[in-house]
Amino acid sequence: MRLTVLGKSPSWQDAGGACSGYLLEDGDVSVVIDIGNGVFGKLRRYRDYTTVDAVLVSHLHADHFLDLIPYSYALTYAPRQQPVPVDRWPGTDCPACPRLIGPPNTRDTLRRIVGSWGNEDLVEKAFAIEEYTEKDRPQVGSLQFEFQAVPHFQETYAIGVKSAKNGGRLVFGADSRPTETLVQFASGADLLLIEATLPRPERTGERGHLTPEEAGEHGRQAGVKRVVLTHISDELDSLWAEKSARSAFEGPVSVAREGDVYEI
Repeated sequence: MRLTVLGKSPSWQDAGGACSGYLLEDGDVSVVIDIGNGVFGKLRRYRDYTTVDAVLVSHLHADHFLDLIPYSYALTYAPRQQPVPVDRWPGTDCPACPRLIGPPNTRDTLRRIVGSWGNEDLVEKAFAIEEYTEKDRPQVGSLQFEFQAVPHFQETYAIGVKSAKNGGRLVFGADSRPTETLVQFASGADLLLIEATLPRPERTGERGHLTPEEAGEHGRQAGVKRVVLTHISDELDSLWAEKSARSAFEGPVSVAREGDVYEI
């Protein structure tokens, strides 16, 4: 498997950057995991968007799904998607319609959002929507996915994926406060892609995110081979973040950067 970082920002984008989004490829199979603000434009640098097999969303916070909207417009109105010739495009009777694998209430949430200014069925006409539960194990080509609910401010799922080709396993922790649940789910993973949003733990109220040190501690307890920190702003020092994570995790640690590629 090959993982390309399309976006790694938290809920506000880095300068010139994008929010949560990752392109996972296994041979000819391609899946986009999360598709937050700015990710669709980044995707187009690396992959023809009409050849993506599926988009998989961890939870319904805007910075993890908002670019489903421009993606849907592209699938609906792009010249190559039309039934008649347009410019250099010959026309097609089979326009691309990727799978959209999202958490419960994906369809209704998207209907409310796009219906506030236009046709509420924009996204469901562009994508084949499937709503997963924690028990589901969807297969996309050679990739087998699994889910684990993690504690955040709304219903959120960590995502595990294993390649049938080489047995490699990736775990994406989504957004989460410290939790033994994620440690157990990530046990033995080849790569743990884990959020490191905070410079320090939240001082008041319900917790919903991790610090880099906490992210490293999750990796240590899970016995993973590598930790990649994500969902972290360019306004935090990446060297400090890596050093903080290494204080807890002795293996390879890096802060995700757009365009980084990881072989799993």
